[in-house]
Amino acid sequence: MAGGHLDSWHSATGATDNAIGCAIMMEAARILKAIGVQPRRTIRIALWSGEEEGLLGSLAYVKAHFGSAEDPLPEYSKFNGYLNIDTGTGRLRGASVFGPPEGAKILGSILAPFKDLKIGGASAGASRATGGTDSTSFNNAGLPGIGFSQDSIEYNSHTHHTNLDTYERVIEQDVRDASVIVAATLYQLAMQEQPLPRFAPDKMPAPPQRGGGGQ
Repeated sequence: MAGGHLDSWHSATGATDNAIGCAIMMEAARILKAIGVQPRRTIRIALWSGEEEGLLGSLAYVKAHFGSAEDPLPEYSKFNGYLNIDTGTGRLRGASVFGPPEGAKILGSILAPFKDLKIGGASAGASRATGGTDSTSFNNAGLPGIGFSQDSIEYNSHTHHTNLDTYERVIEQDVRDASVIVAATLYQLAMQEQPLPRFAPDKMPAPPQRGGGGQ
């Protein structure tokens, strides 16, 4: 899966937070359709709502479709990973994935051919706390949520939740490159013989007692 969220604040149109994340995921899907590939696994694109109010859309989706490590639904075992972009228009620089180090190694090898687009490797995470963005809804369930890191550009200083978050703040070339990277990552993950590694049941971090909210 891959996704972004469409929660615009009243003072602007929410271009960098996070219409651009949605646009990248939609363009990645268009690229895969245009080149006619036939991935062996289903690829889903999600455009979430309710992220700013507490990850309401993604948390509800994960609960309805996958359950959790402690109470899995039938789709839980079939899920591979979820890719998320939610920090503005900047160039992709790397990624983190919830799970053991082996998962980060696989993701890093998928990203390696795109060093010319200035993206680095991948790291592993073990927190099941929610908050910040929709990939943490998947982490909370014990599933491999993947979050991309980006150049901050004007995100924290100007556009994040302000009246400046409009389309002219988007850097087109960086967004084009990000779409290519996401498309390739989705395809490679969909073609893997096995899904991304997960924590074994006895190694799964415990979920937090209380969840957080969105950005």
